[in-house]
Amino acid sequence: MSDLTTRPLRWGIISAGLISHDFVVALGTLNPQEHIAVAVGARRLEDAEKFAKLHGIPKAYDSYQKVFEDPEVDVVYIGAIHPTHLPLGKAALDAGKPVLCEKPLCINVRETKELLEHAKAKNLFFMEALWVRFFPAYQKLKELLSTKAIGDVANVFISFGVPLGDVDRCKLLNLGGGTTLDIGLYCTQLSILVYGQEFPEKILSTGVLNESGADVVGSTTLKFPSGGLATFITSYKSTMPNEAFYHWNQRKHQDAFSILERNKLELLTDGAPPQVFEYPVPVGAKPINFWNTTGLSYQCHEVRKCLIQGKVQSDVMPHSETLRLSQILEEIRKQIGVKYPQDDE
Repeated sequence: MSDLTTRPLRWGIISAGLISHDFVVALGTLNPQEHIAVAVGARRLEDAEKFAKLHGIPKAYDSYQKVFEDPEVDVVYIGAIHPTHLPLGKAALDAGKPVLCEKPLCINVRETKELLEHAKAKNLFFMEALWVRFFPAYQKLKELLSTKAIGDVANVFISFGVPLGDVDRCKLLNLGGGTTLDIGLYCTQLSILVYGQEFPEKILSTGVLNESGADVVGSTTLKFPSGGLATFITSYKSTMPNEAFYHWNQRKHQDAFSILERNKLELLTDGAPPQVFEYPVPVGAKPINFWNTTGLSYQCHEVRKCLIQGKVQSDVMPHSETLRLSQILEEIRKQIGVKYPQDDE
């Protein structure tokens, strides 16, 4: 798409739900000469039309397939719930559309491999929308890690708890519910980011299930070949500190894991004032549903850059990282006892 250097990237939005709303609000914080939403699809036309009117999107469709087939759509954003990502992702690719697909990419490893292999076969750009990986705070963290400015990591401690136990997509097994795939994903990806390309040599997990069979509380420790550990707790029952602490052999690094709220890092050294790196997220023109989701905009720059350069995957969030994340998450939830209907297919 070399002509993108002279025109906007035209987005098609799949699903008119809450996260799609936030994505389009985030899109609106970007230069309209580089990014615009041109179409939205929903299962009901009235939902698509209401969404389109709210956001000033010119086209509203009563099906996702019509968005995939629209010749004026350059790339699609899939904001539907994750049990639908496999069929929707494949349908978009079959229609010749590059894809940015919400996290978690799929319900299990089998589906994740199938979708990534389909994207490879179609030779089209495809990326899991692990939005926080593109935050400036994460880029700063990667810089500190790569330069060894603060030594080698030894331990990671994370808590992430939000009272979402009554939300259907969180509590119902048939909707892919459970803390592991929703908020545990953030803890897991942060842990493996810190330890680089290492895959955990041991995973120990336990948790509490609701009546649906989805996990509402979970505790996990990952042991890495280098000897480092990552321990995290997730909960849909209560609000936790929502922070991550990294301990290095030279000094302690604290990442306010409410990075979703503050996009902030702090470096703490005994006897010295903290070094603070804070990056305010963009301000949208409309209210948003979730924490600082105007930060969804950061990944859009990566999508545009990759398409201009003719890449089929991102160096920041490559397919290999999506697969590694899926493999770890599947082992965690299986140890806790979460089994989805798709696991037997």
